[in-house]
Amino acid sequence: MSAEKKIPYKIYLQEEEMPTSWYNMRADMKNKPAPLLNPGTLQPLKFEELQPIFCDDLIAQELNDTDAYIEIPEAIREYYKTYRPSPVVRAYNLEKKLQTPAKIYYKFEGNNTSGSHKLNSAIAQAYYAKKQGLKGVTTETGAGQWGTALSMACAYFDLDCKVYMVKVSYEQKPFRREVMRTYGASVTPSPSDTTTVGKKILAEHPGTTGSLGCAISEAVEVATSNEGYRYVLGSVLNQVLLHQSVIGLETKTALDKYGIQPDIIIGCAGGGSNLGGLIAPFMGEKLRGEKDYRIIAVEPASCPSFTRGKFAYDFCDTGMICPLAKMYTLGSGFIPAPNHAGGLRFHGMSSILSQLYHDGLMEAVAVEQTAVFQAAEQFARTEGILPAPESSHAIRVAIDEALKCKETGEEKNIVFGLTGTGYFDLVAYQQYNDHVMTDYIPTDEDLQAGFAGIPRFPGNE
Repeated sequence: MSAEKKIPYKIYLQEEEMPTSWYNMRADMKNKPAPLLNPGTLQPLKFEELQPIFCDDLIAQELNDTDAYIEIPEAIREYYKTYRPSPVVRAYNLEKKLQTPAKIYYKFEGNNTSGSHKLNSAIAQAYYAKKQGLKGVTTETGAGQWGTALSMACAYFDLDCKVYMVKVSYEQKPFRREVMRTYGASVTPSPSDTTTVGKKILAEHPGTTGSLGCAISEAVEVATSNEGYRYVLGSVLNQVLLHQSVIGLETKTALDKYGIQPDIIIGCAGGGSNLGGLIAPFMGEKLRGEKDYRIIAVEPASCPSFTRGKFAYDFCDTGMICPLAKMYTLGSGFIPAPNHAGGLRFHGMSSILSQLYHDGLMEAVAVEQTAVFQAAEQFARTEGILPAPESSHAIRVAIDEALKCKETGEEKNIVFGLTGTGYFDLVAYQQYNDHVMTDYIPTDEDLQAGFAGIPRFPGNE
């Protein structure tokens, strides 16, 4: 029997093979991501300045550029065991359909009620909030996976959870909203008239469908104006990529068991949490000069932060009340078209991933919505899983790369992240099936309007 036939459809790890520490890519980065800045003084933020917003332990993780490994507390590891380790799956049926010599693998993160990878960080952030003795947390959510994951985590640790959900997703995905409420969270469509910043955004943009930047502003305002609450975020931040490294660590352990070395690693990119988590240990090897991989970030053409954005300090929120982060950005005032990949509708990108991209250590491509759903349909029909629209961006490029291998005859190993399931995204699938789904690509003029709002100061021109 050949070695290839010994590779199972699903590669599972045992509990004892799960990571006991998160991996911090920053420790191996020659060019560290630029520090968060105080928007008033333009100086790097100190620990105490972040305390009104974030939990203390999470601030320490956010600012840690030196420790390569940070131990996962036992309580978090025990919760991880309720849905982890997750499988690495060989996409035999998709390979056969494409008639490609490439070998395609995906890391499936949808086997929990939240339907996505978001629970990996939600349970960690809720744990640290409980440890600090807080009453509750506030957050934003786009497609709803993060809000669902956080509501689950808060229910587990008996914390109050206030979620501001991007209005277009609130209306498109009522069932996702109801899952959050079932777990005890309050869910408010954003922008709303319940906050000062929400009222301001509504006055300036009447009828807006919202954005993650809007929802972040509202959640931060509520957290900082209510005693015993802190704000938590499901992507972008260094601490979140740290928690999500369990994805890549498990993936690498599973592939190493069968002697599989990826040639191409692909992940969808909105704020960067799942991509950063998937690539973490592989990027670490690349940074240390041990191995080389081709790493591709895939974003929607309607919100092209990497491929058409500017690398500059910008606000992470539309209301401009958060710290400044150096990242690839379309401007905090940019409100993308209401495409169905709600989790990818953020104007900026993780500072870690932005620096890696800027240093040429990874690539980025932007894909249109209808092409994404065509790939999602093909994947569902061959692999039997209905993928989330966000995940389907990675599927699109994985298929494209496999077809290139078909043309060249190269037998490359392609690995991508299947971040979650799409069972709450059936309105999107309906529009695709009814042939009424459209593609929107912002014009240069649209982008310029967003760029105009990027803060101007020496070194950030």
